[in-house]
Amino acid sequence: MVPGDRVGVAVSGGADSVALLRLLLEVKDELGVVLSVVHFNHHIRGAASDSDEAFVRELAGRNDLQFHHSGDDVPSYAAAKRLSLEAAARRLRYHYFESLLRTGVLDRIATAHSLDDQAETVLLRLLRGAGTRGLAGIFPVVNVETPGGLNRQIVRPLLQVRRSEVESYLREIGQSWRDDATNLDLHHARNRVRRTLLPLVEKEFTPAIRERLSHLAELARAEEEHWDTIVRQILPEISSERLGISIPKLRAHDVAVQRRLLRAAAEHLGLGLEFEQVEEVLSLAASSARGEKQIMLGEHWCAVRSGDRLCFERCGRTATEDTYEYLLPVPGRVIVPELRSAFEARIVSRADAATCPDQMLSPRVARPLTLRNWRPGDRFFPAHTKAARKLKELLQAKHIPHATRHLWPVIQSGSEIIWVRGFPCPAHHLATEGDDHVLVIREHPASEGAQ
Repeated sequence: MVPGDRVGVAVSGGADSVALLRLLLEVKDELGVVLSVVHFNHHIRGAASDSDEAFVRELAGRNDLQFHHSGDDVPSYAAAKRLSLEAAARRLRYHYFESLLRTGVLDRIATAHSLDDQAETVLLRLLRGAGTRGLAGIFPVVNVETPGGLNRQIVRPLLQVRRSEVESYLREIGQSWRDDATNLDLHHARNRVRRTLLPLVEKEFTPAIRERLSHLAELARAEEEHWDTIVRQILPEISSERLGISIPKLRAHDVAVQRRLLRAAAEHLGLGLEFEQVEEVLSLAASSARGEKQIMLGEHWCAVRSGDRLCFERCGRTATEDTYEYLLPVPGRVIVPELRSAFEARIVSRADAATCPDQMLSPRVARPLTLRNWRPGDRFFPAHTKAARKLKELLQAKHIPHATRHLWPVIQSGSEIIWVRGFPCPAHHLATEGDDHVLVIREHPASEGAQ
């Protein structure tokens, strides 16, 4: 936190969050921050949830703090998304927190996770078979991306403080709090860890188990930060969104690096891989089988090997899914959300074209241009070839992975395809030696401006 920050304190009404608010009220002038209260009503306990909201609202008012609040029907959302109540509540709660940060209402949101929360999280993930990333537990600071690239964060100031210390502090200052009856329900795994497993380990093995689990999380976080730096450097060298993962380049690394690279490539697509799934994908990459082969990764994803390329794709896609078609003005620029790319068509001097001759189109190409994904039956006649061929065959010969093949962009002038990503343009549409100016088509990441 820095002076001038607008800091929202996430207050549920429980002891930890109420203590965090009271502590920050004591030091807000010293820190130079502007405090407010943030509350999300999960509607899990009916009238009790509403009473929690009323308690927090009154607490904010008594301290002259702005009250940000929202809520949702977590039980219904959990059922619809097939999530546990805890996972559904966390997802919706953090969606709200992040919206406050992304829209600039707040600069920081402080949550009241304690050392006990950290220990419970690490132990739960250990029991579920997590690797070092899972064992990193709850991060002290989480950066939230904003449209303007501003520095917005979720912070956890109490991660080194025991829950018992928090409650003692509240009793000393005479501050009440709300108890959540669901914390007593042993149906939830976290409650069984909190009330049964950790007390047992403290009694029978070591009273310092919570501190040791917290230390383990710190070690795991440092390991992850180290590995993340390495993976960020290597991943662009072996993988691209368009072509997938190069198997020879992947297998040139040690197996520990291979595992990290596969997880990172999958996470970029929104797919989280378990250890067993990573091993299956490694076996697929090591397979000597020719042709195309795939393995299922749960209900909705599969890994596909085609030639020396490996990619992750959603399963069960229909022929009509993800089709797109846009007009591309000349000169002009169009964003294609399906590709997360922007396409730009410009008439430039031959000297400024900065591209190879087989990408310099004649400025006399008929307009308008249509930018779309290729479709079955499309034919294309690349320069330096003897005849037009089915585009499907050209993409297969180039070993374009299925995950990106169905969205592969083409540009059409009239009834003819004059441009295909990764191929030379048709010879009869290229600029001639007498053309001082040429038509150039470029593709950029959508986040970049026109160049």
